[in-house]
Amino acid sequence: MNLNQKNIETLPSFELIGIKLPNKTWNRGGKSSVYAGNLWQRFHDAGVFHQIPSKLSEEVYAVYFDYDGDQDDPFSYFIGCKVSPNALLPEGLDRLIIPSQTYQKLIAKGPMPDCISGLWKEIWQSEISRAFIVDFEIYGEKSKNWEPAEVDVYLSINP
Repeated sequence: MNLNQKNIETLPSFELIGIKLPNKTWNRGGKSSVYAGNLWQRFHDAGVFHQIPSKLSEEVYAVYFDYDGDQDDPFSYFIGCKVSPNALLPEGLDRLIIPSQTYQKLIAKGPMPDCISGLWKEIWQSEISRAFIVDFEIYGEKSKNWEPAEVDVYLSINP
C-alpha cells in the first residue's frame, strides 16, 4: 500500500448502531487487538448484526474514536452498522454519530486479519497528518473472503 497516495474524501455525518467496548483501550502491548477481537466475538456470538434496525447496507464498521491523544494513547472502539437517521435503538445496543470529517481512504488487501494489522503498522509509522477524531474500517462484500480480502480504512486527517 502506498500511504503517500492521496485519496482524500470529505464525508457527511452518519449514524451507526452496534456495540462498544465498556472502557477505552490502547495499542501498547497488543491490548487493543485482544479487546477488539473480544468485541468482534461478542458481535458475532450475540447476533448483534441481526438486532440492528434500519440498516442502510450489509457493511459492518469498526470505529476508533474518542482518542485521548494519538495512537499511543487510550481510545474507544465500536462495531456496528450504518443506519437511517434516528433509527430505533434496541435495548443493549449503542448509537455512535460519526461527524462530518475529511478522511484519507486506504485499502487493506491480503489475507485477514494480517492485512488489517499490517496496514495499521504502516499508518502508525507514516507521516499522514492524522486528526485522531474518528477512524474506521468498513467490512463489506470484498472482506467476506478472508484470502484475499479488501477492507476500506478511513483516517480522519487535518485538511
